[in-house]
Amino acid sequence: MSKIKFELAITGMHCAACSSRIERVVSKMAEVERVSVSLPTNRAQVTLKEGISKKAGVDAVIARIEKINFGAKLSEGEDLVKEWQKENELSAASLSSQFRSLPPMVALAVILLYVSMGHMIGLPLPAFLTPEVSPIAFAVLQLIIVLPIMYLGRHFYRDGFSNLIQGAPNMDSLVAVGTGAAFVYSLFSLFMILSGDSSYAMNLYFESCGVLIAMISIGQYMEAKSKRKAGDAIGSLMRLVPQTARRYENGESVVVPLSELSVGELVLVQPGERIPVDGKIREGSSEVDQSLLTGESIPVAVKPESNVIAGSMNGTHPLVIEITHLGNDTALAQIIRLVRSAQSSKAPVAALADRVSFYFVPAVMVLAVLTFCAWAVFSDEPISLAVKAMISVLVIACPCAMGLATPTSIMVATARGAQLGVLIKNAVALEMAGKVDVIAFDKTGTLTLGEPKVVDVVTFGSYTKESALHLAACLEARSEHPIAKAITKANATKVTPTQPTVLPGQGLTAVVEGKSVALGNASLMIAQSVDISAAKETLSKMASLARTPLLLAVDGMLVAVIGVADTVRPESNRVLKALSELGIKTLMISGDNKKTARKIADELGIDEVYGEALPQDKARIIEELQAKGFKVAMVGDGLNDAPALAQADVGFAVADGVDVSAQAGDVILMKHGLESVLTALRLSKAALRNIYQNLGWAFGYNILGIPVAMGLLHALWGGPMLSPMIGGTAMALSSTSVVLNALRLRFFK
Repeated sequence: MSKIKFELAITGMHCAACSSRIERVVSKMAEVERVSVSLPTNRAQVTLKEGISKKAGVDAVIARIEKINFGAKLSEGEDLVKEWQKENELSAASLSSQFRSLPPMVALAVILLYVSMGHMIGLPLPAFLTPEVSPIAFAVLQLIIVLPIMYLGRHFYRDGFSNLIQGAPNMDSLVAVGTGAAFVYSLFSLFMILSGDSSYAMNLYFESCGVLIAMISIGQYMEAKSKRKAGDAIGSLMRLVPQTARRYENGESVVVPLSELSVGELVLVQPGERIPVDGKIREGSSEVDQSLLTGESIPVAVKPESNVIAGSMNGTHPLVIEITHLGNDTALAQIIRLVRSAQSSKAPVAALADRVSFYFVPAVMVLAVLTFCAWAVFSDEPISLAVKAMISVLVIACPCAMGLATPTSIMVATARGAQLGVLIKNAVALEMAGKVDVIAFDKTGTLTLGEPKVVDVVTFGSYTKESALHLAACLEARSEHPIAKAITKANATKVTPTQPTVLPGQGLTAVVEGKSVALGNASLMIAQSVDISAAKETLSKMASLARTPLLLAVDGMLVAVIGVADTVRPESNRVLKALSELGIKTLMISGDNKKTARKIADELGIDEVYGEALPQDKARIIEELQAKGFKVAMVGDGLNDAPALAQADVGFAVADGVDVSAQAGDVILMKHGLESVLTALRLSKAALRNIYQNLGWAFGYNILGIPVAMGLLHALWGGPMLSPMIGGTAMALSSTSVVLNALRLRFFK
């Protein structure tokens, strides 16, 4: 019984401490096997334990998340495009709401800063407002100005104190406590001024409170806008699908919404229009641009019976298409689901940042209290300096930068990969692909074109070439293997065989026209007790010419050897050379005989070759390499490669057909050709570099910034104390800089 998985859309998360808290709380539930929460995508992927029904599990998880003051909704079953449009509208509305509060907040903050500090740098201020002449008016005016700023930023206090009371403080809690401390201390100073002590006019921190809220709000807006851009690559895929189509009946076309169409109906697509459905061409020939789906820059020629996919651009002529897949069942919808799933997953490199983020906010609060106590008790500085240092520690710390460092890079990289025809199923695969030091290739259809031809037939006894090919074609009639297609093309007269048996890695047997027929490699012949000594010289010659020999036996007697030759892909040499330059060892694992495999390997400059390998042998070879400490990738395109793709640290599967979600492997290559392997590897390395840069910036910022905010420079060398306003501004910009750095991956080529 498979474990149930589902995805939730989460609301109310503000920083990495939030996502870490949800992850930890949900992971401790009795119903939950595993959970991964992504801050940039605001989504959670949950896997239930065996025996838990989906409804019970979903209800329990949502209830638990809501209990800790976050919102959760099942993200499933709805049309992907409509769901994205709804989320996009909500995101735009949220950004608009954030932006509307910024102008009055910033204007008031500037006025507050002018009133409180302008006189220090010689800016004019009416005498009745100066601290020397009228300290009460000076203080009360600042209070009047700061209150509307605090009201506009009230979510900091509402969410921050709520989480603090529940024992799960987040970034809002730091801002709330920091600015709240500045406000309370300023109120105390105002009380002392009203009591007659005008010296406290110089101990007001209303401007720190107001300016901090304004600066952090600007930073959050910039961060939210940058995060929206980071997810826009998914939007570019969503926008590929038109929401209407031309239903085609009796030579007439009528524009209707996609929701009114059904499988089996016909649609008309004019030149220059995007294809709205997956389908099969019934009338017309044209060229179709699939570049935004597969990364293939050259338009593909299509004709009747050709398959086309939704989102492709029709080129030169009208096409009548029979619908085979609609809406959420199209290849594009599957691609979008895979990308969104990958964006919500966690890479191993994120583990450290997640652990730190969970404990970060409580640790900062403890440091802030210790900072206040140290300056208040152990120094001769005024108490106002202790307050200033405490506030600086609270507002400079930034868990967001750490929490965004990894997932934002993953979000942008996986979406960019989809645009280039490389579908990365999860963040683990993205990280591991950048660490690969050995790549194993299947031969047929991967290193070669996979379109072999029969080039030689050597017969034994009374059988002619035509009769041998006839029997072989009958056996291979229902097979989709490239070699089978080569044989059936060589002989069109077929008789349906009976008792067919497929022996993976060896060949197949059946009864044809009353005869027991076997077709395959030498291992099959030996298993069938067929004497192949007469073919020894023929096999050797074919191997030296890099031809794949298929031995044909009838009623236990060898009757022919059929030579099949495949063509090496034109880009194989170039790609393998590039892999060598990257320091990656290459090897080929093939079911062909060893001599043929070695011939191809030598031609391509492959480091190591394994021939006559069964599917389980491919997986075993990879396992042995892993035992030696290598990170191994496997590139294959057939069902017989599935065990090896699963065993490898990263499996690269060449897509075949529209059902991309059913493909084996961790990375699906939508574009035929080995360049996609290089694209995937280089994208992974670029993403890893980006992640390390982000983590370095996030950790470095906090490691350097917090000691400075505590007053270390002032205590040791008499340097300046860090202004809370500068600390708050730095915090606001740190997470934005991380997101902007991740956005550079959008331009990866």
